[in-house]
Amino acid sequence: MSKEEYDFKNAKQEPVVKPSANKTRITIRIDTDILNWFREQVNKESGGNYQTLINEALREYKNLKDHDFEDTLRKVIREELKVISK
Repeated sequence: MSKEEYDFKNAKQEPVVKPSANKTRITIRIDTDILNWFREQVNKESGGNYQTLINEALREYKNLKDHDFEDTLRKVIREELKVISK
């Protein structure tokens, strides 16, 4: 097939594999030692994706912080209810 036979008039420029709808592509700077640690963890487990591992670590941290906030809020409410009931 020669170049004259190519017809790209109706072609769309898209990725071959579409990204997941709940993923956002960003550019961030991560300290080299941290990135290397995540890569090492993946290599120790004989494969996987270090980006997924970073995402899981961030989600776990977020959930921990959400839980801490909820515990603190409950403590404050209990203390205030003690004051009101006196």
